[in-house]
Amino acid sequence: MSSPYSGATPASASQGYAEPATQNYASDYPATEAIGDKLGGPITAEGHPDVEGTSVGQLLGEVSKDLSTLMRQELELAKAELKVEAKKAGQGAGMFGAAGFAGYMVLMFLSFALWWALENVMDAGLAALIVAILWGVIGAVAFVMGRKKFQQVNPKPERTVETLQQVPGALKPN
Repeated sequence: MSSPYSGATPASASQGYAEPATQNYASDYPATEAIGDKLGGPITAEGHPDVEGTSVGQLLGEVSKDLSTLMRQELELAKAELKVEAKKAGQGAGMFGAAGFAGYMVLMFLSFALWWALENVMDAGLAALIVAILWGVIGAVAFVMGRKKFQQVNPKPERTVETLQQVPGALKPN
């Protein structure tokens, strides 16, 4: 059975860096069996519940309960997708921080050594300028890598938007 909820995971599920584990919420409640079982009535030959003799109030109660379940599942899906995207953003921010700290430490220790080495060959001011340009290039490379990671972040929960667009069609009678 194909379901728009096949990729949803509960918010409490622990996940690593991979895509969320699949859990098929729709398969937990097969449409033809669930309504027929809940209402206590048989299923027609076409696979629809035989609702003859069932009150409108009971039917509306079932629809309300199903819509409530659907909205809870959509919220869980959105949470799971946003959690994955937040991890990507955190990794990008961590790379910026690591690049900054590493750049500072390397700049501090190696810059003095390189400056003193170049000072033996040329003027001290020119040697310091060459060292500064070199570390500027290294900082630019670290910035480009961090920006690339941030560009991979997608703040829009794609699967949730896709499944929510299918809700109005599911509410229309066939």
